[in-house]
Amino acid sequence: MLNGVYSAISALKAFQKKLSVSANNVANAQTQGFKVSASSSEDIPPQTDPSASGEAQLGRGTIIGDIHENFSQGSFEPSSSPTDLAIGGDGFFMVGTSNGEKFYTRDGHFQLDTSGRLVNASGFVAQGWAIDPNTGQGQGSIQDIVIPTFKSPPRETTILENIVNLDSEAKDRSVGMNGLSNAWDGGNPNGYHIADDAYVHETSTKVYNAMGGAHDITLYFDRRGTGSEWEYIVTTHPFADRREVAAGSDLGLLARGNLIFDANGAVSDMTMEINDGAGNWRPQNPATDLMGGHFTFQPDFLGATGGSTVMSIQLDLGSTYNGSAWVNAKRTSTQYASPSNTAFSAADGYGAGDLQSISIKKDGVISGNYSNGETLNLFQIAIARLNNPQ
Repeated sequence: MLNGVYSAISALKAFQKKLSVSANNVANAQTQGFKVSASSSEDIPPQTDPSASGEAQLGRGTIIGDIHENFSQGSFEPSSSPTDLAIGGDGFFMVGTSNGEKFYTRDGHFQLDTSGRLVNASGFVAQGWAIDPNTGQGQGSIQDIVIPTFKSPPRETTILENIVNLDSEAKDRSVGMNGLSNAWDGGNPNGYHIADDAYVHETSTKVYNAMGGAHDITLYFDRRGTGSEWEYIVTTHPFADRREVAAGSDLGLLARGNLIFDANGAVSDMTMEINDGAGNWRPQNPATDLMGGHFTFQPDFLGATGGSTVMSIQLDLGSTYNGSAWVNAKRTSTQYASPSNTAFSAADGYGAGDLQSISIKKDGVISGNYSNGETLNLFQIAIARLNNPQ
């Protein structure tokens, strides 16, 4: 009689556990990353008793044999947070505690805390690899994902591109040999450094020094005589010129040169001379002094002793020297019978930037978007695959 009671009680206990599993599933229906559990029952090994026909097996009831989670792919839910994540397919997010413990979860609800750590609701830190800014690849071992800085470091300018059209019907305004560079007066105490009637066209582009400071580089162009040759000078504001020997009227005067156009209005030749700031000019040799097929000029906006902060900036007017001749790009400077203008002006480099937002790509790469317009890859989120996820 007692065996029958025990069997009935075992069924009630098994049903109670099944009900608890179902209730837990219902309670977590809206829980992010929750996996439904299922239970299965099995017989309690029977008891063998003698009978008139031999030994008989008497049932002893039932027990819960297994409770397991269903790790099949669930549906994705939309989110307005850029740090909410979901995994398509197998795998778990790795999270870590302050004492080095590692846990695994499918819950991708993360956010940045005040220390820049990517954490879940329990305060555990998402794990991943820091990305090398030079190679774009993950480096080192898996670590806490902490946005390393809320600043984007500055980058020094290395190339300046100016594409201009110079009016083929313009007049020579600064006559004489090197008339345009002679018209520059960086030491003028009255504030202007070249007269408006000394040149045909000017164009300015902002460049950045190694500390992220912004400075204007201004090119002036003037025709030489009535032919197809133009002279140009490369300048900056005299107050910004920190070259060690820069003084007097040569303050801010960085380089000068000539542009020669062919009968079709395309560049056929180009020269450049570098000014050391003290009135000494050094001609550039296309065979030895080019960088990337372009002449370079050397401003210094920081003025460190020994010239250690002198920059080297390529001047790209749309033509590249290939070792024997100047080759014009599709976007190049011209001499046409239309008003002088700047068709394109740009320089690489940028100042320091503040982190404005982050974004996470489908491959798990975390990028920072900064106020200077730069986007830097910072971390790669780690995904763990377990042999037995139960």
